[in-house]
Amino acid sequence: MKRDEFIYVGVDLHKFQHTAVIVNCWGEKLNETTFMNRPSLFPDFTRFVEEQAEIGITPVFGLEDVNGYGRSLAVYLLERGYTVKSVNPSLSYAERKSHAMTKKSDSWDAECIAEILARKFTQLPDAAPSDVYWTISTLVGRRDALVKSFGSLKNQLHLQLSHHYPSYRQFFSQVEGKTALAIWEKYPSPHHLEGVTMDELRVFLLDASNNSLSTKKSKAILSLVEFDGETKRDYQLQRDFIIQSLVRDIRFKQEEIKKVEKELKGLVKSLGMQLETMTGIDTVTASALISEIGDIHRFSNANKLARYAGIAPVLFGSGGKETYQKSQQGNRNLHHIFYNLAVQQVQVCKGSKTPRNPVFYEYYQKKLSEGKTNKQALICIMRRLVNIIYGMMKNKTAK
Repeated sequence: MKRDEFIYVGVDLHKFQHTAVIVNCWGEKLNETTFMNRPSLFPDFTRFVEEQAEIGITPVFGLEDVNGYGRSLAVYLLERGYTVKSVNPSLSYAERKSHAMTKKSDSWDAECIAEILARKFTQLPDAAPSDVYWTISTLVGRRDALVKSFGSLKNQLHLQLSHHYPSYRQFFSQVEGKTALAIWEKYPSPHHLEGVTMDELRVFLLDASNNSLSTKKSKAILSLVEFDGETKRDYQLQRDFIIQSLVRDIRFKQEEIKKVEKELKGLVKSLGMQLETMTGIDTVTASALISEIGDIHRFSNANKLARYAGIAPVLFGSGGKETYQKSQQGNRNLHHIFYNLAVQQVQVCKGSKTPRNPVFYEYYQKKLSEGKTNKQALICIMRRLVNIIYGMMKNKTAK
């Protein structure tokens, strides 16, 4: 390509409005505009850009956030045949810092993006906002938010129960279990159990637990409550309400998490991928991998995926001496997913002590015997996992 056959449009993206700066191949600023983030106004923006281009000159666009605030604009431009490049925010940040006098404004940010686009046009990846990958990513984010909120609610419930039922941990193995929540809701504090017979509690437990808990559990609960002594205090009515409110909220979060996971399972299945056939990968892990990786075809080989995940070592050299060091770069979320997956490959089953994945367990032990540390051996497994996941996603094959 000849650089002087194009003008370069850098767009600084925001929630309500975007700022675009146009430069030529020599980095000279031609013009700029600000427009609202509304699809109805995008035609006016493209007409403005076309007016800046001389005959035979083609505009190309650089956007920082093609899957966030800039998604609608990226889709609009691509549907009309424009070339759109994705500019990593770290590049524009480095561009701003490279100038003797640094400043920060929408116009300056857009100009930095345009200058990067002009210099690195052939190196920048094409923007490819795909609806399915974007939707999966959004659902994964929604589930993560629900799980985080769910964890906070559990901690709050633990705190309140510790005041009401000092021995509550001996009631049930999980305070958020179905039967446990039923108890906390009906009997938010011990004084609600006054006058309740063991048979009455047994009948309640049978119904709440689908006939899995009965006499033994009801006897244990009443005995522990009696052992704990009086816990009723001032404002007990309001304190009981807090317990019941937490129970309602926890149930809602549990149901929403199930619904989100059901939607994720359907989307993952629609892609034809069989990641769940591998040890340690369920619907949640599979959707997280797809969310972070996106379209696997944007990586020409597994080595590039490994570098993207920050798993491949980085070469450092100076004065004729070279050494490979652990990478601290790349997509850290994806790196974390591969790390957790690697840990699961070398785990052994409780009781039987048999490896969950004999092949990887043997490989792990081999690396340890060669003198590698636990972390180094896990990194070796992570690198092999990248090859496997890459092949499974690209060829849509089972493990």
